[in-house]
Amino acid sequence: MSLLKNVGTIGSLTMVSRIAGMAREMIFSRVLGANAVTDAWFQAFIIPNVFRRLFAEGAFSAAFVPMFSKRLNGEGGIEDARSFSADVLSVFLPVLIALCIVFELAMPGVIWILAEKPVEPGQFDLAVDFARIMFPYILLVSLVTLFTGMLNSVSRFAPGASFPIILNLVLIAALLTGEYFMNATGASIEQVAYGVAWAVTAGGVMQLGWLYYWTRVEGFRPKLLWPRITPEVKRLSIIALPAAIGGGAYQINTLVQLYFLNQLESGSVSYMNYADRLNQLPLGIIGIALSTAILPTLSKFVGSKNKEGADRIQSDAIELSMLLTIPAAVALAICATPFITMIFQGGRFSVEDAAIAGGVLAILVLGLPAYVMVKVLVPNFYARSDTKTPVYAAFISLGVFVAFNIAFLQRFGVEGVALASVIGAWINVAFLYVVLLKRGYYSVPLALVGRIARQLVAAVAMGAALWFARDLLTGWYSAGLLARLAALLGLVLCSGIVYFGVAFAVGAIDRQRIAALTKKKAP
Repeated sequence: MSLLKNVGTIGSLTMVSRIAGMAREMIFSRVLGANAVTDAWFQAFIIPNVFRRLFAEGAFSAAFVPMFSKRLNGEGGIEDARSFSADVLSVFLPVLIALCIVFELAMPGVIWILAEKPVEPGQFDLAVDFARIMFPYILLVSLVTLFTGMLNSVSRFAPGASFPIILNLVLIAALLTGEYFMNATGASIEQVAYGVAWAVTAGGVMQLGWLYYWTRVEGFRPKLLWPRITPEVKRLSIIALPAAIGGGAYQINTLVQLYFLNQLESGSVSYMNYADRLNQLPLGIIGIALSTAILPTLSKFVGSKNKEGADRIQSDAIELSMLLTIPAAVALAICATPFITMIFQGGRFSVEDAAIAGGVLAILVLGLPAYVMVKVLVPNFYARSDTKTPVYAAFISLGVFVAFNIAFLQRFGVEGVALASVIGAWINVAFLYVVLLKRGYYSVPLALVGRIARQLVAAVAMGAALWFARDLLTGWYSAGLLARLAALLGLVLCSGIVYFGVAFAVGAIDRQRIAALTKKKAP
């Protein structure tokens, strides 16, 4: 299967998930708004969600997939693979249960650490309750990740890419139900927020059932055994832990980010969440899809010492990621407030709230190409069983992020937190590339540099067109649903036509490489 087809499968399903997530946030903003209750809810939701992204979008798959694939394609075949997965599950599940128990007991301390400053007792209690209700989700979704890794090993990407859709649909149902009871019975915002928190765990149960079904379809039949710490399970743990830290710099920053956001006025956590929802859309569709798709092929080329093949896959991934990410970042930066207004404004989320969240988004997306590049470069280290270097990069990035937060927080507020995140992301990608270059693993060819420069030219032309189109549609952004959809469609069409038209005209797209990427077998 080609790189482009793998990316298309993962990316299209991820896009559906992100759109469903966007719909969820649209309804959330209208039903609950941006206030102390939503700050408490988002703070609680971030804690298990960070763990989910650390495992589901990098660390566990990076460690598990190559080891599982080796057994599946080796002499032992499917029976050897089943035995390995059963050993992993026998240790993985008790560890997850213990982790949940520890966090449930320690949750007041966790929330207190993230809050930094004294908070209202009511908001603190809400955050603790919400976090305790939602934290078991990490146990459920970690098992989902195990099953996803097994399916990815046999190139069955669709179930693992589609499971987030289930959670979004469950949360949408919970929010709409909550809105009904608020209108019909006078239920409070706090009561609805509790219901949505319980829906997170319920969604996790459904996701686990979905992935378990597909692992059974593929003949793996996961089963529970008495815990056995075999040498291979120990090796998996050694690889996965640093991989989680290295590949999850964005998520670690998210936790640290909470600490700083909690020093600002009420609503800051919510503003960052709404802005990050739009920022995460291209990151998930492009960065995570490419990272997942290139690892198996990159590992094969590295293992066979085929440097030319490995370099080609890495260059293709960089070219494809920047071709799609650069215009997304420019469009989101220029039309940040209109996009936030069209999508989230309404109900309990005011025009003023949209303006603040739009300012945060305009800064946050400046780091979008860097976040995607981290996702694209890290597999080059994983393919060589090097999980330490991404850890060093993550800690350096985190240190820069903290330093700039201290410098920017009081002066720029929530926008300063976003800017610090951007600077940390670019430091991360610069460190990773310099190490790849110094070790002789990879260097960007001049032809690729030229095409990326042409992509920037096309993005500038698109940005100029959006700058004028944005002002022409000002009255539509906070109007009715049809007007908002028309304005959104108009901006998207404008950006797409101008960017890809100019990109083809100036040679930013290598048509021969695109044709090669669509071949069924990798060249």
